[in-house]
Parts: sequence; structure tokens; C-alpha cells
Amino acid sequence: MEISVGTILEGTVKSITNFGAFISLPGGRNGLVHISEIAHSYVSDVHDHLTDGQTVKVKVVGIDDAGRINLSIKKATPPPTPPPSAPKKRPPPAKPGGGGRPLPLPVPRAPPESAPARTTGRAASVPTAAAATPTSGNPATPPPSPPDPRISRPV
Repeated sequence: MEISVGTILEGTVKSITNFGAFISLPGGRNGLVHISEIAHSYVSDVHDHLTDGQTVKVKVVGIDDAGRINLSIKKATPPPTPPPSAPKKRPPPAKPGGGGRPLPLPVPRAPPESAPARTTGRAASVPTAAAATPTSGNPATPPPSPPDPRISRPV
């Protein structure tokens, strides 16, 4: 019997490997069904789907230059029809204003110590005698803190 690509044949499982099954075909020829071509669902173990000596319907999907025959059980059988299921529920409508993750809250930051204090009003623009005196003698101003040793500063 002539075996050509596209032919559907009946064969017998000759041996099972971890990558597929060898099938004995009519005319004394053998072919391989790869694990990915055994079933329409995921196959983790060939033994879950086939047994030695089992008769299977296969389709010839390829013949390489060395004469090896590649077979498929999947392509020789129609895909299973899914069972009728309940109507799919739609997800609830999105809330107004978007959704998703909430935005992070802003972190309040203290002004750097070297920044001048901000004042409002007209009095800030008028020079006074207090502005002319150095702030180091003012008891209301705290002394500057020593530099943080964890921060490297250029020398």
C-alpha cells in the first residue's frame, strides 16, 4: 500500500516513549505520532492517552528524506465540541472616575535648611535693621546642624 501525505490510516500502537508513540501501519511500515499530535488537549504523559496494542486512526502529516513517517491523531479526528455552558456573565461596569490602583499620596517635604524662609506681605520687601545683623546671634534661630556622615560630599 502506498503511503502519502494526507492519507488517513488505521494503525496499532507499537511502543510508547516520553516524546510520543510509534505506530505500526499497513504494509509493514512504522510512523511516529509526536506527543503534541496525540490529543486536542495538553498531553503531559502519553500513557494517559494511549496503550500498547491500541488501534488508532492517524493522518500522515509528513514523510522526511530518510523515509520516516510523521503521523497525527489530532488531525485524523475532529476536535471535540465544547459542552454547552451557561451564558457568560459580564463583568460589572466600571465605577465612574476610572478605577485601578489608587494614586499614592504626596509626601510632604521639609524645605532644605539652606533655603531662606518665605514671608508674605509688604514688610518682607522693606529692609530693616534686623536684616542687617547676622543671624548667628539671634536666639530664635536654631544653630545649623552638623553634616550627615552618610551623605558623601565632594571635598
